[in-house]
Amino acid sequence: MTSKKFDIHTLGNATYKSPLGLSNVKGDNIFNFINDNDKILQNTNLSFFQKICDQHEQPPSLEKAGPREKIFFDPKNTTAAVVTCGGLCPGINNVIRGLVMTLHYFYGIKRIIGIPYGYEGLNPEFNHELVELNHDKVKDIHEFGGTILGSSRGGQDVKIMVDTLVENKIDILFTIGGDGTLKGANAIGEEIERRGLKISVVGIPKTIDNDINLIDKSFGFETSFDVANPIIRDAHNEATGAYNGIALVKLMGRDSGFIAASASMSMPVVNFVLIPEMSFNMEGENGFLTSLKKRLDEKKHAVIVVAEGAGQHLFENDAEMVKDASGNIKHKDIGLFLRDKINEYFKSINYNITIKYIDPSYIVRSAPANPSDSIFCNRLAYHAVHGAMAGKTKFVVGLVNGKYVYLPISEVVTERKKINLEGELWFSVLQSTGQPFSME
Repeated sequence: MTSKKFDIHTLGNATYKSPLGLSNVKGDNIFNFINDNDKILQNTNLSFFQKICDQHEQPPSLEKAGPREKIFFDPKNTTAAVVTCGGLCPGINNVIRGLVMTLHYFYGIKRIIGIPYGYEGLNPEFNHELVELNHDKVKDIHEFGGTILGSSRGGQDVKIMVDTLVENKIDILFTIGGDGTLKGANAIGEEIERRGLKISVVGIPKTIDNDINLIDKSFGFETSFDVANPIIRDAHNEATGAYNGIALVKLMGRDSGFIAASASMSMPVVNFVLIPEMSFNMEGENGFLTSLKKRLDEKKHAVIVVAEGAGQHLFENDAEMVKDASGNIKHKDIGLFLRDKINEYFKSINYNITIKYIDPSYIVRSAPANPSDSIFCNRLAYHAVHGAMAGKTKFVVGLVNGKYVYLPISEVVTERKKINLEGELWFSVLQSTGQPFSME
């Protein structure tokens, strides 16, 4: 039995010869074209693999990314477009550059359009003018953070967006964004399919929080804790510079604590890491405040890193949850909450402290990509173009088990990736910080 859940949609038979001039011969020192039958195992866990084999089933596998010998689109008559949506993230400009350079130099595509300000740019009501992208316009943009196309949150009417694609004779749409953007891309792809159009929709997963399901990591994540690293170092200097000094650093991470966890391990001076996946109490024998006091009693300073989505259970529930334009629940400010509660607690027991609160979120997300992320962004862009030119659609390109693959958007957006509190990553965090296994 073979699962079809990871099959990639195609627009039709690929009949044009690829202009890349690659090989199908092993040993000739030229990169070989990828075959659609080349697969990567989705799960390499040995016990899972054994269970599947015992049941005489085919293990779930993913389509390997890369250039195909036959392509669907005729390059000389193809128009591609790029849109960036959601919050900023290191590496967006690198991806834009990689897309434009690959389309232009390797496939000979002459017309590449930039969609300004996210999905708003596909809605004529906003009067955002489309931007012509070329190799000269993008050649230096990787040196800067942010996005040269601008961004916005929230979706637009799918029918209107597809109308805009048709009116501008766009054949390929590259969407760079997170969970909400990818859901929007999938909806665009489904509307295109309903109309019987031949337009490819490709997702390149962007989220600084690293919470995209199924893939190993998202671009910008490594840069985020790279930028946060010296900030935590300096926070430690602030904490040790005062008697009973406390430094409280809030990092991004709405639903997942990967940035907080990784940044804390990269600069192992952190004593407490609080993430959305964990529950903790403020009061009580095992509570956070008691643990913090024990730390100060022993070492006279403490460094705390908290993810923005942590501790939401500590706030009184509102009758109605407020959401942002992307449909994400707007979390209460856990950083300010902790700062005030820490001050109140130690004042109530007549215990002198000095607390410094640091929120570098916008500095982190607006930074240019570091070298590792820059390489990653380029490779994602290359593989996205190869898949699109082969006529594949409604897919994302991602890294799974260390290999670049194509995944259906519909599978990637089913849930968000979170830290497993029983997993090795979180155990490493606990070993690095020395904080209690539980603060409940």
